[in-house]
Amino acid sequence: MDTTKPNMHSLFAQLGLPNSDSQIASFVDSHALPQGTRLADAGFWNDAQRHFIEESLREDAAWCEVIDELDAMLR
Repeated sequence: MDTTKPNMHSLFAQLGLPNSDSQIASFVDSHALPQGTRLADAGFWNDAQRHFIEESLREDAAWCEVIDELDAMLR
């Protein structure tokens, strides 16, 4: 069992996205999330990414904190 605490790098890897510091910064810079839009509803996710985000938040999984952090970064 992996007991590593999820972080932004591992979240991006989990989502199948490039996960270096510069790649994460570039993603954040180019993907603004309008107020009132749920992170999972953003148009830039594919179905698998959207499902992972929704499922993690619904189950209050270990990923929730870092998903919330990404949400804040995109606003």
